[in-house]
Amino acid sequence: MTIRFDGQVAIVTGAGGGLGREHALALAARGAKVVVNDLGGARDGSGGSATAAEAVVAEIEAAGGEAMANAASVTDAAAVEAMVAEVMARWGRIDILVNNAGILRDKSFAKMELADFRLVMEVHLMGAVHCTKAVWDIMRAQNYGRIVMTTSSSGLFGNFGQANYGAAKMALVGLMQTLAIEGAKNDIRVNALAPTAHTRMTEDLQGLPLEALGPELVTPGLLHLVSRDAPTRAILAAGAGGFERAYVTLTQGDFAVGSDAPEQVAARFDAISDRSHEIVPDMGAAQGMIELTKAQTHHSS
Repeated sequence: MTIRFDGQVAIVTGAGGGLGREHALALAARGAKVVVNDLGGARDGSGGSATAAEAVVAEIEAAGGEAMANAASVTDAAAVEAMVAEVMARWGRIDILVNNAGILRDKSFAKMELADFRLVMEVHLMGAVHCTKAVWDIMRAQNYGRIVMTTSSSGLFGNFGQANYGAAKMALVGLMQTLAIEGAKNDIRVNALAPTAHTRMTEDLQGLPLEALGPELVTPGLLHLVSRDAPTRAILAAGAGGFERAYVTLTQGDFAVGSDAPEQVAARFDAISDRSHEIVPDMGAAQGMIELTKAQTHHSS
């Protein structure tokens, strides 16, 4: 069945170029009214201009779609709320939020200024929080919403020189996990997309076949994550036409108590690490349940 968004309204942040632009164009092409949000700043977050967002709106309108530009910084909660109020006044609903806006301030942790750590966290994590908070009650009232956090392999698996970016991107996975639980009763589905694409955010990388890493090859995954039949709590990795799932898992582990418990942990670390019966927990309480079951088994034996 063809994925369509007729009658739906989508907000895409950081949509003036790269992945966000592709997401916005694709949503509009399939019937959505699209809010193209972009501060228009440099890759490191400096500066700002509405021109990039307006250019994408012009592209959408030229193709027969409907869109509006917005230059709010996602770090400014009041500006984000004003954007959402403007969208509601114009179109009366918000069905989709794609938290895509981001910046880079790459340096090894030893050389990184704390200000550069804070700013990256502010844009990626708090930016997504501000936008999500501004639409959350609207989606709850509608009993419908689709939200995507843009995570990264740098957060999921680490990447040299990106302690700030990786921390922010993994934080978004934690945010997604809880919001998916809290949003379930109102059919608000929350997912995370981990893209690999050649944009200005990756232009310094060497050795990649850049022509194979077009951002348009990631967007099909995004469209599924915001569709009516979307999953929820999925971490979807995407790039070069390839799609994979990432999971946060938990092993069954082992049991160690007593004065030599530290030594037992050390001696049994391979058993603790054994992935043969690992699970993907439904919620954080699963860890405690596994641990208490081991304790119960120990005490009853």
